[in-house]
Amino acid sequence: MSNSGRKRPPLVAPKRSRKAPAKAARRKPAAKRTRSKPARKRNPIIAFFARIIGWILRLVWRITWRVGAVIALIVGVSVGYTYTTLPEYSALLDGRAKGSVTLLDRAGDVFAWRGDQFGGVVDANTVSKHLKNAVIATEDRRFYLHPGVDPIGIASAIRINLSEGRGPLSGNGGSTITQQTAKLLCFGVEFDETQWKNEAEYVADCRRSSLWRKAKEAVYALAMELKYTKDEVLSVYLNRAYLGGGAYGAEAASQRYFGKPAANLNVSEGAMLAGLLTAPSTLAPTSNLERSQNRASVVVGLMRRQGYLSDKEAALALANPAELSAAAEAQAGGYFADWVMASGPEFFTRDTTEDVIIKTTLDQRLQRAAEDALSYIFDNKVREGSKAQAAIVVMSADGAVRAMVGGRKTKVVGAFNRATQARRQTGSAFKPFVYATALELGYNFDSVVVDEPYCLNIPGSGRWCPENYTRKHYGRVTLAEALRQSLNVPAVKISESVGRDLVRKVASEFGIESDLAAGPALALGASESTLLEMTGAYAGILNGGSSVTPYGLVELSLLGDSTPLMGSGGGIGERVIREEAARELIYMMSRVVDGGTGSRAKLPDREAAGKTGTTQAARDAWFLGFSADYVAGVWMGYDDNTPLTGVTGGGLPAEIWHETMVRVHEGVPVKPLPMLRPTPRPTPGPTVRQRRAPGANPIENLLRGLFGMN
Repeated sequence: MSNSGRKRPPLVAPKRSRKAPAKAARRKPAAKRTRSKPARKRNPIIAFFARIIGWILRLVWRITWRVGAVIALIVGVSVGYTYTTLPEYSALLDGRAKGSVTLLDRAGDVFAWRGDQFGGVVDANTVSKHLKNAVIATEDRRFYLHPGVDPIGIASAIRINLSEGRGPLSGNGGSTITQQTAKLLCFGVEFDETQWKNEAEYVADCRRSSLWRKAKEAVYALAMELKYTKDEVLSVYLNRAYLGGGAYGAEAASQRYFGKPAANLNVSEGAMLAGLLTAPSTLAPTSNLERSQNRASVVVGLMRRQGYLSDKEAALALANPAELSAAAEAQAGGYFADWVMASGPEFFTRDTTEDVIIKTTLDQRLQRAAEDALSYIFDNKVREGSKAQAAIVVMSADGAVRAMVGGRKTKVVGAFNRATQARRQTGSAFKPFVYATALELGYNFDSVVVDEPYCLNIPGSGRWCPENYTRKHYGRVTLAEALRQSLNVPAVKISESVGRDLVRKVASEFGIESDLAAGPALALGASESTLLEMTGAYAGILNGGSSVTPYGLVELSLLGDSTPLMGSGGGIGERVIREEAARELIYMMSRVVDGGTGSRAKLPDREAAGKTGTTQAARDAWFLGFSADYVAGVWMGYDDNTPLTGVTGGGLPAEIWHETMVRVHEGVPVKPLPMLRPTPRPTPGPTVRQRRAPGANPIENLLRGLFGMN
């Protein structure tokens, strides 16, 4: 049969479905056969401890970050609270509880400082760059990098302390300048007199070190860094830091030691001030300049290593160490300055809360003259190892004190002043006031007194017979001769003749304020007085017979004020004896120096007058006298009243007086003494035994009427 008419399918392969047929299970290629190592089993003990350690570490971490978070929160809150309590920057610059006193000499130059000296506010940007760099190099070289606390510095300090066998907080503290400023501010705690006995105790409490204090210090420092700029923090530090010598702040220290503003300090001077920060009292250049210079050289080395100085600049600074100014080096008039401070009102001197300027009578040339004279005598004429002391006062005839030495050590502050504080028997130095009384009553320099054995009956004491130093008697002598030889019997006779009460009155009005002896030994200087009182009394003789109040303070004013708050409280007062009597007494006293007991005091080029004084057993030796220009007094003795060996008023005290006055009068024109210049008289004056009849002299009549004398 045929298949014609039927369409045949094409001779092609059928179309494959796009759907992939089910995959046959794939055969994994046979793994290569390798020789496998048997698995090591972990030591169960090690595994156990590893698990324990891991657990502990995880626990510590969990606790640490939680505790850290809590601490960070507490610190943040504390810093934030402290920030709110911080005062304005300007209120932090001067933190002194008391003020300062600057003393000027008669020429207006500074010679001494007392109290907490503050020279004025300085700024970190205006102060000398050398001082600023020196402080940073010494105290905190990462100052501009840390936030107030320096962890690197703390770690380094702890490492150093432990390596040196100290506690971690003992010795190096790693404190930044900001932390040190926080301590200077006492963390904002003000001084309270009810809480601390004194300011020193308050400061010591602020400096106390403990973990709690360190934490408080860190918090306060962080708050300060938030409140103030770096330069403001540094400025507070530069204004508040104590730099020795009573100086608080860079300006005060710069003026105190170098006599210049802090803005003008050179490298050596800036390094010296920065070096004082570690131990200001010990390293102060006024205490030990060499030690201060050595410390400054260390600071220069730090500045060079930290890039603040080139090798050439550092070498130049080391070759030219800082030197004290003339005023600081002299440390003039320590005794004088203390006396002026004590003589002024306390609220403007010792307890002042203001900065005070006091102009004084001190003459620094004369002060050096007195100090040099004392040193010369003790170096050349006093045996080595002697504990004897001496004091000198130099003043003008109006009582203006020009120089004062209160002991052998002259560069002192607050020391016992033998010129003003030591009350000693005056001996024969008192006799001029006996003769002044007699001259005022009408006696003359050539009135005659008989030097002979003489005794008095003293109620309650019995018979008293004065003797001359030589144990001899000289018969009829004039008053001038009796004073020239310092005879005791004539002096007692004169005193008894004119009346002890009158002698006491005259001496008291001349300025001897001490209690004067009531018995006849008054005439021989049994009473006590100070060298300042005695010198002032002699000044009254020189000025013509008027009383004198010694003074050193001329004007007192507050810093910045042109109007003085007070003036001098001394000078010439009321007349005590007639000018004629004073001139006659000066003549008599000139004979003491010209061939009498005080001949060692004689000056080579000008007239001088004075009187020696030696007390019982030579416990005190005096010489007081004057030229036409200056009055000077010298006392010598032991503080414990030990008798002097071979010393009288006409010996070493007269020589000290001579050396002082020779130096004092250098360049001073020669002037004659204002004294009587007698011409020979045909007949001697009346003797004491032949006293003038009452009423023969009107002045005597007046005085006798006042004292009720018969």
